Amino acid sequence: MSHFDNKEHSHKRLNLLTGEWVLVSPHRTKRPWQGKQEAAPADDRPEYDPTCYLCPGNSRADGDKNPDYTSPYVFNNDYAALLQSTPDGETAIDNMLFSKSQKGICKVVCFSPKHHLTLPLMQQEEIVQIVKLWQQEFTQLSSIPWIKYIQIFENKGDIMGCSNPHPHGQIWSLNDVPNEVKKETEQQSLYYAKHEHSLLSKYLEVELQQQERIVCANNHFVALVPYWAVWPFETMIISRRHVQNITQFTQEESEALADIIKILTTKYDNLFSMSFPYSAGMHQMPVNDGAHTEWHWHMHFYPPLLRSATVKKFMVGYEMLASPQRDITPEWAAEKLRDLSEVHYKFR
Repeated sequence: MSHFDNKEHSHKRLNLLTGEWVLVSPHRTKRPWQGKQEAAPADDRPEYDPTCYLCPGNSRADGDKNPDYTSPYVFNNDYAALLQSTPDGETAIDNMLFSKSQKGICKVVCFSPKHHLTLPLMQQEEIVQIVKLWQQEFTQLSSIPWIKYIQIFENKGDIMGCSNPHPHGQIWSLNDVPNEVKKETEQQSLYYAKHEHSLLSKYLEVELQQQERIVCANNHFVALVPYWAVWPFETMIISRRHVQNITQFTQEESEALADIIKILTTKYDNLFSMSFPYSAGMHQMPVNDGAHTEWHWHMHFYPPLLRSATVKKFMVGYEMLASPQRDITPEWAAEKLRDLSEVHYKFR
């Protein structure tokens, strides 16, 4: 009788942060079909594009003009998904059809005045400026009493729905806590109430002991492929110190965060020798809702590519109707990323 082996046999893994399961099917990597092939996206942008809505000095779509900024620049999104002016209200029809008003503030963060400069191509000192801006925005937005959660994120690449190639991120703040953050709050609260230390502190301790899924690390942060990862090359950055939000990092930690973001995104680009697409975002404590001592800061990276620059992972069929599923194991993905150079392929 054969013995169960995570590297060979189908199994499911528990996501400690959400309480949900993901199906892993490593034997499927032996099938011959390699997926739809498409042309790799070009990456030959100029330093300045006169037609870009986000470049310094240019007019945006609504007619406002950008200043001649020389460092990270933030402004209110001209076509925001959430508006501050939305009135409070809710509806309930026959105890079946429910809706509630949602208001918020959406901001755009231009990482650099240079149109072609993505995070892995920036100097660490330049990324530190972005971290400082994130901290300033978190402080300012959390001072507004009705704001309950602040989501800092980046969509990189056409494949992730990025509408403008100028490297930028977004900050959405809203008047309640969104679904994924609610799940993580509940799971972390249950663990903290029982053990009096954070869930991710213990999880990180186990990962550092095993070393199988670690991608890179420095004195203050660890980047790893989560044991429960859904996307093929999904990663997560976890702070070694248990803090609730980005404003609690020291200067040294802020510099270390910039360092590990640069290293991780460089490895991503080196994987398929391309500007690697992803959606990335920080998860941190809700605001104006108590101390949330259970919360432990972390940052998710969700990239869509599977085997090459032209083969994507699609969430279809069983994954849409039943449960997330992956073929390559998180351990294999971590080893692949770990072995890549920390020097960007464009500079070698």
